[in-house]
Amino acid sequence: MKVSIELSPEYSEPYAIIYADKITDSIQRTLDIFGSNESPITALQNENDIVILQPKEIYMVRVENKDTIIYGKEHRYRSRKRLYEMQQQLGAGFMQISKSTLVNLSYMSNVEAGFSGTLLLKLKNGCNDYVSRKYLPEFKKYLGL
Repeated sequence: MKVSIELSPEYSEPYAIIYADKITDSIQRTLDIFGSNESPITALQNENDIVILQPKEIYMVRVENKDTIIYGKEHRYRSRKRLYEMQQQLGAGFMQISKSTLVNLSYMSNVEAGFSGTLLLKLKNGCNDYVSRKYLPEFKKYLGL
């Protein structure tokens, strides 16, 4: 693939155009990279240690007692960001399932029927949370139900 970059002060935001006769795997990967809003997340492992997490390392983000807690495969981290900020930064692989919880959809293990029409979502790291009725239609749409 040939690439050229044109720098000019008239461009305030980067803009990409791809000329091709068909979409190849290489072009699709490029589109995925350019279209992704995902970026690394900084979090506190304890009061002194700051860690940098990639979105693929995050299983769930939940607000607990006014703290934003990030769940990884084995560890918990604390973030100073609000839930909506985390959702914007993490990108399309994450879905809000309740007022206080975001989940990484690629780490879903299974879904069970809950009480009052909710669903219990279980993740591969053992975390689980209920999909509230407000977020249930979008979640069911994702599952194809």
